[in-house]
Amino acid sequence: MKCAEDKTGMENWTDFIPYDPKIFTDGIDIFKEFMLISERKEGMTKVKILPWDKKQEGHYVQFAESAYTVFPGANPEFDTKTVRLEYSSLTTPNTTYDYQVETRKLDLLKQQEVLGTFNAGDYSSERVMVRAKDGTMVPLSLVYKKGFKKDGSQPLLLYGYGSYGASMDPYFSSARLSLLDRGFVFAIAHIRGGQELGRQWYENGKFFNKKNTFTDFIDCGEYLVQEKYTSKDRLFAQGGSAGGLLMGAVINMKPDLWKGVIAQVPFVDVINTMLDESIPLTTGEFDEWGNPKDKAYFDYMRSYSPYDNVEKKDYPALYVSTGYWDSQVQYWEPAKWVAKLREYKTDNNPIVMYCNMDTGHGGASGRFKRLKEVAMEYTFILDLAGKTNVKTKP
Repeated sequence: MKCAEDKTGMENWTDFIPYDPKIFTDGIDIFKEFMLISERKEGMTKVKILPWDKKQEGHYVQFAESAYTVFPGANPEFDTKTVRLEYSSLTTPNTTYDYQVETRKLDLLKQQEVLGTFNAGDYSSERVMVRAKDGTMVPLSLVYKKGFKKDGSQPLLLYGYGSYGASMDPYFSSARLSLLDRGFVFAIAHIRGGQELGRQWYENGKFFNKKNTFTDFIDCGEYLVQEKYTSKDRLFAQGGSAGGLLMGAVINMKPDLWKGVIAQVPFVDVINTMLDESIPLTTGEFDEWGNPKDKAYFDYMRSYSPYDNVEKKDYPALYVSTGYWDSQVQYWEPAKWVAKLREYKTDNNPIVMYCNMDTGHGGASGRFKRLKEVAMEYTFILDLAGKTNVKTKP
């Protein structure tokens, strides 16, 4: 909105950028000749340049890839026609650009080094839209090594979170290359409960809409099988914390869809945790899940809480990790969930539980300890996929 300097009352406000429900504004940066607007549009981060001179049209900074993350870097100069941007994608390491506003040219300044023989050109990424059961279109980002054949023969790891309005944007991971080089596809499901498509995307995945988060993820998994990116006996899933809740929910709802699941510090005992107000985060979490002392919230939370919905049936293979010092999801949540699963499940699939006695919610810290935990997770799914003996370049 805009107003005169001496008439700042709300009645004097007029539209400067009219509201568009399809665009979510993350922030603005002010320069002498233009405004830089950070947006989320169609589930993607965008940077828009809007000149103060209304005779000139605004434009979006263009990138070659279909799935990426971009945001403004440090821009301390007010009178400039050059904007610093930070960029990353599923195939491109963290990169710093200077964008020349007048010529619309991107100047590469710096890029994260990846050791070994990495070549971004060896990999491809995609952005597709998946139709959920209720007709909602859910974004899905994928990356794989070139030469990938869409015949259902290759394993795929589907990652999701979908809570607190946290957006899971496409990002680069050097550790992930070990999966891609062994034939895995990696995918991120931008499900409701995040904020990829704006505030309403979050509102439609919380409180009494929480199950949309789970069904969106399942719909993405079924799409990947239907379109032959993978098959049911090669489809894996991963999520941590509230994403661990997602993992617990989807294996209860659709256990036969997944070959194996990685649940990191999973929030799986929803009812008991949300009834215990002595736990530091519980009361603040009422804004996300609801207060189970209200019967309507209790009944709804009870209907999806992973621990409370374990049944006597076949479940996929599971790798469950936790930290003894976790103050956000205490270790006994995954421990009791694993115990109940082991008692109830009717299959012979493994359930591995790893409790790091030195860590909290974020897992191991340090340059190499964190990678050792990633290696354990990857080894679990590589073994299930029959890929442990494949040799790759250093």
